[in-house]
Amino acid sequence: MDIKTATALRRLRLVSAPEAVSFLLLLVCSVLKRTTDFNAVPVMGAVHGLLFVLYVIFWADAWNRAKWGIGTAALYFVLSVLPTGGFFAERRLRREAEDAIIASRARREGVVGA
Repeated sequence: MDIKTATALRRLRLVSAPEAVSFLLLLVCSVLKRTTDFNAVPVMGAVHGLLFVLYVIFWADAWNRAKWGIGTAALYFVLSVLPTGGFFAERRLRREAEDAIIASRARREGVVGA
């Protein structure tokens, strides 16, 4: 994995958890709007919208650079639209990055073929 691919995956991983948190907070704000006089939906909607747009941009870049198959790309996109999916995406991306680092070290040390 080259540095640009690793960077793309890292960016996607770093935005996935905040995007999931903002989605959950937006859902809570929606309930509070309908049950109380508290209305933070416009603010949380904007925050979540920005984070979701970033997620989609970073997802497209990661898909392009990591050469994911359609199944992997679809999985990461579907995780972005599920209320807690961003947490699962972050965990999978972290594991993928750790595996890539291990493989890179093994190739450098001559443990496995390039």
